[in-house]
Amino acid sequence: MKSHQLIHHLITLVGQLEQDNNGNEVSIQEFAGYLLKQAGPQIAGTESTEIRFGGNEPLAQQIAYQLDNNIGRLFVFMSRYAKIYIKKALDDTLLQTAEDFTALTILLTHNHLSKTELINHNLQEKTSGTEVIRRLVAAGLVKQWDNPHDKRGRQIAITDAGKELLSRVFIDMSFAGKIIAGQLTLPEKLSLLHLLQKLENFHRQHHQNKTIQTKADLKTVAAQLADK
Repeated sequence: MKSHQLIHHLITLVGQLEQDNNGNEVSIQEFAGYLLKQAGPQIAGTESTEIRFGGNEPLAQQIAYQLDNNIGRLFVFMSRYAKIYIKKALDDTLLQTAEDFTALTILLTHNHLSKTELINHNLQEKTSGTEVIRRLVAAGLVKQWDNPHDKRGRQIAITDAGKELLSRVFIDMSFAGKIIAGQLTLPEKLSLLHLLQKLENFHRQHHQNKTIQTKADLKTVAAQLADK
């Protein structure tokens, strides 16, 4: 059976690792790292069956399947799937987009924020963020008033109607979240959560410090990562 061949291969790898460690017993953590090291080159060079790609331009497809590019491509797909599910969860509500929902949720956890603070927290460009706030105010889900300390800025806060709406939307959003996580097991979800949080910490730092503003910045940061 194929599973027996796999077990035999794993035993062989354990023996190789013990030899590398001068015969010392190895831990599961050490073996996991060793296994990833052995499988890494094969995984990185593996092209999955991408139903969206045709048979042309093999060089372009090879570039698309480079490890980092492949991760980025799949992130884009996952975000689009998530938006589809979230939009379904928002049907028959005053919220139109995922950004509307996240903006209102952020406001729920604050007494009030400036418009700029909310837009930054919601990871949006100023124009699209301002449009989200406009929709929420027009729907009566958010209120706004002049900032007594800054005549150029306005403060915003969630209304009781906004709170009531979120209490209903959270139920349907939990269904969307369940589907987004798909068929991952609990250990897989915890592992993915750990990795995504690590990526979030990295990207949030660059976002807050505005270190990637131009194409040249992309090249600089990518070069720094390549050195690690």
